Amino acid sequence: MHQNRTKYPQKKVQMYQQIQEVPKKYNVIALVRMEKVRSSQLLPLRKKFKGEVEIISIKDKVAQKALAGIGIPGIEKLAEKLVGQCVLMFTNMSPFKLNILLGKNKIMMAARGGDIASKEVIIKAGNTGITPGPILTDFKEAGVATKIDQGTIWITKDSTAAKKGDVITAKLATLLSKLDVKPVEAGISLDSAVAEGITYSKDEMVIDVERYRNAFAQAYQEALALSIEIGYVTKENITSLLVKAAQGARSVAIEAGYFVDETKEQILQKAHAQARALASKAKNYSPE
Repeated sequence: MHQNRTKYPQKKVQMYQQIQEVPKKYNVIALVRMEKVRSSQLLPLRKKFKGEVEIISIKDKVAQKALAGIGIPGIEKLAEKLVGQCVLMFTNMSPFKLNILLGKNKIMMAARGGDIASKEVIIKAGNTGITPGPILTDFKEAGVATKIDQGTIWITKDSTAAKKGDVITAKLATLLSKLDVKPVEAGISLDSAVAEGITYSKDEMVIDVERYRNAFAQAYQEALALSIEIGYVTKENITSLLVKAAQGARSVAIEAGYFVDETKEQILQKAHAQARALASKAKNYSPE
């Protein structure tokens, strides 16, 4: 029955056309799987990366057909992964940079039952604005001390409802939501990407920026030390080389007794020390 179908919903037709047209404007196509991502996370990203990253929520079958016909090298492998809820991102920045930027734009989210607390969950003391009722039991089970004052529930002291890494129950998640406490840090990472005909997997796009920064810093220091040791002059080491040369020249001049303004104090100190040592030997000398 579907083989003879000639008409499709307008929304799917527009999505098909959009997915065929948009890739022509960008060098990189990236895939984000939405199984563990909430749609509310995308809104701030759309605003944050406006003009740099185009984000399109897709239907997998429509996207597969659209991408199959655009002839971009490597797109076939990415199209195969378009199963379930997905989002496509189009950009001209490298997939590595995009993945790093996504990692830096994490937000705090309301919890759902079964979520893991990203940090210690503290419920602050004060008026909750919630009227008394069965919810008092939820406060008690969460270990939150309360009192009723002027028809509302007050939290009498700061209370820790969960520690970092704890599993948040459905009941606690509901309570935290009513108190507008967001204990779950949520971010988005790329599942795969195509750039200049190369397909990158999720693991290949993960970069430990701090580790690479430290490695580059160490390499720079080692190269600088080597260049100074061998006397290879660059704009980065010229000051250190001149200081080293000046110190070496001063040491040779002092050792040789070359008397100038820069060495006279050290030469006199050295001569004085030698004279005192000689005088001490002479004083203690007794001929046999």
